[in-house]
Amino acid sequence: MADTEWDMDSSDGELLVETGVEGPAAKMGHRLTLSVPWRAAVRWRSGQPVAVELIADTGALEVLRGDGGVTGLSGPEKVLARSNALKSLNAKRFPRIVFRTDDVDHVEGGYRLGGTLEIHGTVRERVVDLRVQDLGELWRMSCDAPVRQSDFGVKPYSMMLGAMRVADEVHVSFTAQRAKDL
Repeated sequence: MADTEWDMDSSDGELLVETGVEGPAAKMGHRLTLSVPWRAAVRWRSGQPVAVELIADTGALEVLRGDGGVTGLSGPEKVLARSNALKSLNAKRFPRIVFRTDDVDHVEGGYRLGGTLEIHGTVRERVVDLRVQDLGELWRMSCDAPVRQSDFGVKPYSMMLGAMRVADEVHVSFTAQRAKDL
C-alpha cells in the first residue's frame, strides 16, 4: 500500500492552552484560555500512521476567556493579555511551535507519539499519548499535556514585582476530527 498523507488544520479541531496564576496576589489574576491556530501533516504507510508534524502559529493566538480575577476579563484586558503572551513567547522571533515525530506506536485507545517539541527556539524530547475514538464515519483524536514554559526558555509573564504571575506549567489540549477515508 502506498504512502498517503492527511493534511489537517484548525478547521478540523482546536489547540488550547490554559494558564494558571501564582504568587501572593494570584486571586487578582485571570486563568486564561488561549486558542492557537495550527496545521498538521500525518503520513500513513500500509494503513498505519508513521509520522506526524504539527505546527502552531504563536503569532495568531487568541485569548478566548479569562476565569477568576477580581472582575471579569474585559475586551481591552484580552488585548493586553494577548500582547503579554506574544511578548513572553517572543512570537516575532519564534512564530511557531512545532511537534515532530516518526516514532508512532499503537497502544490501547490510540497512539503513543515519541518526538520533539520546539518552543521559543528550544527543542526537547516529548512523548504524547493521542487518544483515538471511532465515531462511525469519523475519527476523533485528542490529547492533553502539561508543558513547563521554563523548560523552553520562556519566562512567564509577571506583574507587581512577581506578586502575580502566570504559572510556569500550562495545560495544552488538542482535539480534532477527521473522516475515515485514507
